[in-house]
Amino acid sequence: MTETLKDRVQRVIAGGLHALLDKIEDAAPEAMMEQSVREVDSVIDEVRAELGKVTANRHLAQTQHSSLNASHQKLSEDIEHALQHGREDLAKTAIGRQMDIEAQLPVLETTLADYGRQEQDLNGYVHALLAKKREMQQAIDQYRASRAQAATVSGAVPGASPAQAKLDKASNAFDRVFARNTGMTPSAMQATLQQTAQLKELDDMRRNSEVERRLQAMKGAVPGQKGS
Repeated sequence: MTETLKDRVQRVIAGGLHALLDKIEDAAPEAMMEQSVREVDSVIDEVRAELGKVTANRHLAQTQHSSLNASHQKLSEDIEHALQHGREDLAKTAIGRQMDIEAQLPVLETTLADYGRQEQDLNGYVHALLAKKREMQQAIDQYRASRAQAATVSGAVPGASPAQAKLDKASNAFDRVFARNTGMTPSAMQATLQQTAQLKELDDMRRNSEVERRLQAMKGAVPGQKGS
């Protein structure tokens, strides 16, 4: 796998769709997002092509490794046969060939291990890129849904002024920034604030009741004072 392709994969995985949206706020976000998905598809195709080459090369190396092992085993039999017939010259030739094979096997084994690691890495890249693509596609779906909802809401207020439209756009941009930095949507934040306010109101009610109870108790303990 070339370093350039590896860098591209890492850049796609590390890159965020929200960072892209920050740069294209005034452009065509949906078109840019779809283009980004197509670029991910392109990188996936490249990684799969590279994976195919590595798999083919590993298969060839494995075939060569098996062939050399088989030759080494046959040479052992040939050496034994030659010695049985008093042909030490033939046995020496076979031994020399065995030594050549033994020198090649470690290199092939290292190559096979390298190909195995590359296959594992490339498969991991494919899975990561597919996950990234699903994430980006989900973001596009959410973006389209939010646009449709915004269109429905804006349609309920016909004749909106340019100033109102500009305010709505600014509000939508704020909502996206807010969500990215807090992990919460403004509506969720509003619900949280409302819940907090209600809990505070309940706490205030309990506190006021306790104050009133103590006041009445103290008034009952003072001569001439009775609780109302």
